[in-house]
Amino acid sequence: MTTTTPDVIRVRGARQNSLRNIDVDVPKHQLVVVTGVSGSGKSSLVFDTIAAESARQLNQTFSAFAQGRLPSYAQPDVDLLENLSAVIVVDQQRLSGGPRSTVGTISDIGARLRLLFSRVGEPAAGYSHAYSFNDPAGMCPHCQGLGIAATVVESELIDFSRSLNEGAITFPAFKPGTWLWKAYAKSGFFDPDMKIIDYPTDLRELFLHAPAGEHTPPAGMDAVGTSYEGILTRFNRIYLQREPDSFKGAQREAFERIVSRGLCPECHGSRLAAPARASLINGKSIADLNAMQISDLAEHVAKIDGENVAPLVTNLCVHLERMMTLGLGYLSLDRATSTLSGGEAQRIKMVRHLGSALADMLYVFDEPTVGLHPRDVAALGQLLLALRDRGNTVLVVEHDPDIMAIADHIIDLGPGAGTTGGQIIYQGDYAGLTQADTPTGFGLRVDAHAARPRREPHGWIDIVGATTNNLRDVSTGIPRGVMTTVTGVAGSGKSSLVLGNLPTVEPDAVVIDQRPIRGSRRSNPATFTGMLNLIRDVFAKSTGAPSGLFTPNSIGGCTACEGNGVIYTDLAFMDGVVTSCEVCQGRRFTPQAQEHTVAGANIADVFEMSVKEALDYFTQPKITRVLSRLHDVGLDYLTLGQTLTSLSGGERQRLKLANELATPGRTIILDEPTTGLHLADISRLVGLLDRLIDAGSTLVVIEHNLDIIAAADWIIDIGPEAGHDGGQVIFEGTPDQMTVDSNTHTAEHLRRHLAGRSRTPAAM
Repeated sequence: MTTTTPDVIRVRGARQNSLRNIDVDVPKHQLVVVTGVSGSGKSSLVFDTIAAESARQLNQTFSAFAQGRLPSYAQPDVDLLENLSAVIVVDQQRLSGGPRSTVGTISDIGARLRLLFSRVGEPAAGYSHAYSFNDPAGMCPHCQGLGIAATVVESELIDFSRSLNEGAITFPAFKPGTWLWKAYAKSGFFDPDMKIIDYPTDLRELFLHAPAGEHTPPAGMDAVGTSYEGILTRFNRIYLQREPDSFKGAQREAFERIVSRGLCPECHGSRLAAPARASLINGKSIADLNAMQISDLAEHVAKIDGENVAPLVTNLCVHLERMMTLGLGYLSLDRATSTLSGGEAQRIKMVRHLGSALADMLYVFDEPTVGLHPRDVAALGQLLLALRDRGNTVLVVEHDPDIMAIADHIIDLGPGAGTTGGQIIYQGDYAGLTQADTPTGFGLRVDAHAARPRREPHGWIDIVGATTNNLRDVSTGIPRGVMTTVTGVAGSGKSSLVLGNLPTVEPDAVVIDQRPIRGSRRSNPATFTGMLNLIRDVFAKSTGAPSGLFTPNSIGGCTACEGNGVIYTDLAFMDGVVTSCEVCQGRRFTPQAQEHTVAGANIADVFEMSVKEALDYFTQPKITRVLSRLHDVGLDYLTLGQTLTSLSGGERQRLKLANELATPGRTIILDEPTTGLHLADISRLVGLLDRLIDAGSTLVVIEHNLDIIAAADWIIDIGPEAGHDGGQVIFEGTPDQMTVDSNTHTAEHLRRHLAGRSRTPAAM
């Protein structure tokens, strides 16, 4: 019997998160774009339902032992999912891998380069692992392949003016009374009341540098069961090679103060042992090639001859060309992955899949245009189409109209966010979407580019001779009291100019970016904005009960789940299970706390309110002012008790911006604030930025979005290209001047944008 492959992924009764029992057929073997306003349910459908179930079922085919080492996925709230393909999720999560992870290791280009040197490098250092800084055979012995030598600043670890009893050892793990402190204070070698500066030379040497096991504490003294070693010897052994992120709170602050880091004096940051550094191809070592900009590396690799390595050279050139196509030609292979943005990380992941021979896969992308200049969006679109043409289904959550324009099929969710969204409001092609009565359709039709007066500056912030990263002795002025956008292709030097120099010359400047907000899993919009304190006071005053009863972090929290509303059950080698607390039914609060009501709602009800619902409920001016700021930045759909860890980078940035609205008048730096914003929300953001300026703020916005660039009063364009081909100011002036006088990449696309050229596949 002959069967045909089903041509759609069938979704029936999807209720995950805000989805409202939706039914949808997703065409297979097509490029499908899912769009809609922020919070409308795009990620709930694509990631939390379709991708999560595909990954969950695939993981179930492995042994229990293997499943314990794979990511766990909860079963989505959906009645039926049929015809799923194996999924590959290419998201914007930052690349992990620790201090040894680089662009070369994560992209696999480094492995190919090592193989090349093991074949034709002269003199040969050995097999390919001898060229790896992650292998003992190839790593620099001085820095263990990290490229960074960490040293202890002796005067920071030891306060020589104090005695051991007074806390002479400043690292918290050695404070008086601790087990490690006793190894010195109770060793019998030292008078714990004598200041370290008064120790004789031999005693100070014993205290600081004694090797482990060479000295036995005097008989009868409490040496706490450990062989004696000097404090520096012990600190170097236990702590020196650890990363600051492995410490918390006071220990992290002390570690960063005590430990100084700089380039390894032996390998000069290359991470490699001497034999690997001495092996050359065409006069260059593998360390030289790792440090090259990828665009330069591609040229060098293409010139390497040899029949025995010709296929390897060809393969390397293909991978390097893909990196450049995705706008990553300015990176080097030795760039640490921890320094990459979410957009850069996503595009590197994409490179790894482009050469795959797998077909009939489901590729899922999360806003792949984030961080890309409009010049590079067309190339990205072609790569998405190439994945489709190999027989795959490509599912993309995206707001960029140019990606929508090349899609085979579009699914628009909405009409609103949160409880007002979660419905399919359009399905079809791009031409139909431009005429649809939806927020996306309206956003594609509206002419938002009416001429606007440019504000005059009230002075200038001068940056002189900036050389951060690839900047080439840049001097420029940022006007006060207006909005300046800093533009240029990815890697041109925008962030280096603004984030690397502006806070130095303007110390009071506020940076609002998309990095995670510090806090525990209990943190939520109510706690972050300070609103919870106001809400507790309202409930306490109205009911006469203690204010601690109205917070899940105090006496009001359910004791069974510790006020979290959920309980995590560890099933060892099987997937852990997160379940709603049966005692409080997921509401976080005790029955006693929920007995007290104000205006018909208890504190648990308030935690479950969206910002929009809370605005209708509260009348207290201090609370409504906070809620209004959240409304102004487009976060109506967030619930007051939603955990901050569940927010996207763009949502985190807008939450920080809402806080800043309370204290305008400062210089504010915004790093790509349109990330995650729907077309309909960008005009609201422009209005919000105008309000900040009217209130006396100076705005400096790093941005690719052409609507924001067009709304600016001043533009500083960095380029002309990326990496060492950028780092210069190539235009300064108003948007109107740019469209007339400039021929930069930004100017070209701004002219097209303002001319209102229709977005069609031909435009790609």
